Amino acid sequence: MLSGSGTLRLIAFVCLVVTMAGQALAQGVSTRYVDAPIIPEQANKPYLPISPEQRLHWWARSTFGLQSLLVAGPITAGFQTAVNRPSEYGPHWDGFAQRYGTRLLQVSISNGIQAGLGAAWGEDPRYYRTLHQPFKKRVLNILDLTVRAYRPDGERHVAYGRLSGDVTSNFLANTWLPPSVSDWQDAAWRSLAGLGSRAAGNATREFLPDVVNWLKRKH
Repeated sequence: MLSGSGTLRLIAFVCLVVTMAGQALAQGVSTRYVDAPIIPEQANKPYLPISPEQRLHWWARSTFGLQSLLVAGPITAGFQTAVNRPSEYGPHWDGFAQRYGTRLLQVSISNGIQAGLGAAWGEDPRYYRTLHQPFKKRVLNILDLTVRAYRPDGERHVAYGRLSGDVTSNFLANTWLPPSVSDWQDAAWRSLAGLGSRAAGNATREFLPDVVNWLKRKH
């Protein structure tokens, strides 16, 4: 039987393999769909419900895309390694790899539940950017689409699929996380932190295109 550290190394290895497969999937699915479309009414277009292909593309990109693998993953694992949490992993590169792998596993489960369960009632997991709106309204849109999502009727509703994925994945993680971070209070805290991470991701999708366009104009 594998030791605790051996099990975590196995998880990290499996996540690496899944990552490689996911990257291939993300590249193989059609790239004509933008990551953050404009709010329909602001773009003067009717809302079009998300298709199965778009839903699959969202799952692949949000789980194995560059923002997840090269930004959110390293930042999260790096911070946890710096503060040595959980302490069982240790403040070294091996601990960093274990934290990176367990995060990726959680994200994959959370996004999978969001995309799969949400499909039952047509919940759209994508973030919709504003167009020519003041800063305050853009921030409100970021926060609103953290807890709500579009449905086929073109209206925003509570994102039950997203919230279910966030809570379920964090409580499920208690089955493989070390004892120091695997009680219900830790799972509840991780669920709240997950919403904060979602809001940060929304902010990136809202403002990053403006930053990129500004840099292009400078050159």
